[in-house]
Amino acid sequence: MQLIDSHCHLDDSRFEIDLDTVLLRAQNVGIESIIDPAAQPSSWQRLQQISRQYEMVHAAFGIHPWFVSEAEMLINLPDFLEDAVAMGECGLDASPKTVAQEQQLVCFREQLRLASEFSLPVIVHAVKTVDVVLREMRAFPDLSGVIHGFCGSSQQAHTALDQGLYLGIGSAITRPQNQRLRETVKNLPLERLLLESDAPDQSPHSKRGERNEPAFLIEIAEAVATLAEMDRGSVARICNANARELFKL
Repeated sequence: MQLIDSHCHLDDSRFEIDLDTVLLRAQNVGIESIIDPAAQPSSWQRLQQISRQYEMVHAAFGIHPWFVSEAEMLINLPDFLEDAVAMGECGLDASPKTVAQEQQLVCFREQLRLASEFSLPVIVHAVKTVDVVLREMRAFPDLSGVIHGFCGSSQQAHTALDQGLYLGIGSAITRPQNQRLRETVKNLPLERLLLESDAPDQSPHSKRGERNEPAFLIEIAEAVATLAEMDRGSVARICNANARELFKL
């Protein structure tokens, strides 16, 4: 069985000392490709180097809402997008202690504009902001993309699907307490889902407390397969096809 990890931050400093080993473990369990969305300008160059060194790593570049204080670096972003399979990670976050949403919106809108200009899909972070994100993306009807780490409601999921977006399913689906999310995912079409580790954060249930890594994507695939009442291989084939279509792999 082969799998595509649609969201993993290999450019994170926590992978700096053992990246070769992490990627070898991923390959040993069948991870064939990894989409890495750099979240802040200070990591763009490192990710560019990683994606050129490792054929299985595909780069995306953007400014995460936590780092909108670095938005002046957007002027340099087009230089990196020539090597990208997507724009991102970008989006909006309404968690406490985040930057004012108006500042986030200015940065997000500019990245949507650039994604449209470069004909790239968008990898979107949407914490307590799914409705606003979907509204903003409607201004760019030519854009495709994925709501990464989706944990929203069934209604939000179907609204996103109606806009032609994909939903990224991560480790939250492996946690028994997330019954509402599990029920939502159970009733979504697999043809619109992507599987993601979001490593090095968001470890799946059986690995909680450990540094997450792409090899752990197997547990997420297994959880989705259980909910879909399908074998893991079939789920992997469908979700891989979705990733290849979105990111033009």
